[in-house]
Amino acid sequence: MPMAVKYVGWAHGVLFILFLVFLAEVTFTRSWSFKKVILAFLASIIPFGTFVLDRKLKNEELIAAE
Repeated sequence: MPMAVKYVGWAHGVLFILFLVFLAEVTFTRSWSFKKVILAFLASIIPFGTFVLDRKLKNEELIAAE
């Protein structure tokens, strides 16, 4: 199904680029450390890594709110 691969691949690429753009924005607005940025980037490459990253960031937010 070349047509499906074309459009799903295109959408996946766009979403990856958007992730990188938002990662750059968060890096500067939240003053993330270099280590945290690298871990977030690696999470975007590793399958299901973004789910682990999301859980970690939510836990950090809950701890900071206390």
